[in-house]
Amino acid sequence: MPNAYPSTIRGRIASNDLLLSASMYTRMPHIAAAVYQTGPDWVWIDQEHSPWGTESIGTIAVMGRQMGVAPVIRVAWNDPAQIKKAYDVGAVGVMVPQVDNEKEAADAIRYAKYPPIGERGIAPFFATYMGLTGDEVLENANNETVLIIQMESVEAYERIDETLKLKDFEVLLVGPADLSASLGIPGKMSHPRVENIMVDVAQKMKKQGRGKALSTTWNDPVLARKWIAEGYRMMNVSSTLAEGTVGMKRIFTELREEFGKPKKAVVASGSKARSAAGRKG
Repeated sequence: MPNAYPSTIRGRIASNDLLLSASMYTRMPHIAAAVYQTGPDWVWIDQEHSPWGTESIGTIAVMGRQMGVAPVIRVAWNDPAQIKKAYDVGAVGVMVPQVDNEKEAADAIRYAKYPPIGERGIAPFFATYMGLTGDEVLENANNETVLIIQMESVEAYERIDETLKLKDFEVLLVGPADLSASLGIPGKMSHPRVENIMVDVAQKMKKQGRGKALSTTWNDPVLARKWIAEGYRMMNVSSTLAEGTVGMKRIFTELREEFGKPKKAVVASGSKARSAAGRKG
């Protein structure tokens, strides 16, 4: 079992590594294990549109950490209780949907980070399951965890320059489905109006988003490949339910061969700097 705490994902974001994900379509641990074994760098655990509650995801979040994969939980809303619970059950990353401006992004930062950066309450529930102390989590959390802000509307796009000035979130994720709806063309995710915005955001990230990752999600590996080439280096690629375990492994292998294998990185976590060489997640 890899030494998976603290997670190395922050160091890999800083190194602009290719970080590939599959959607976690189950809350059953033995099926989750099969998803992790396909070799993702992170997994997308959705709580926005799924019927499950927080109590169903703690086991699979801790399992992901133990297997060297970063579990990312998308909460239902920009709400401090939901964000806090997601991190406390073991999420490395929390994704916040429908963030429309810099004020809402600043709120998410406040909810996601421990003092002095934010106001997150202290009770890391997952620590015991990983043989950690609460102090170890507190020492590492602000340097280890990832906050993902979702840009999913025209308003969010129009305010993106101001949002990118905020330093204490690590990933910007463009949601093409809701963005298409905001543009008045719901479901047309490959429409030129959607694509033009996605290309422009990629250019803005190159200039203003240094140290941050640009992310998006596609069910089609062909489209995932297209947008990785545009600069979307933290990519959610379909689902193991759709592609199968063998197919998912093949897709990850092909994308890493085409766009570069992850680099070695060093991530500083509090007073402990740990090498990420040979580890994932």
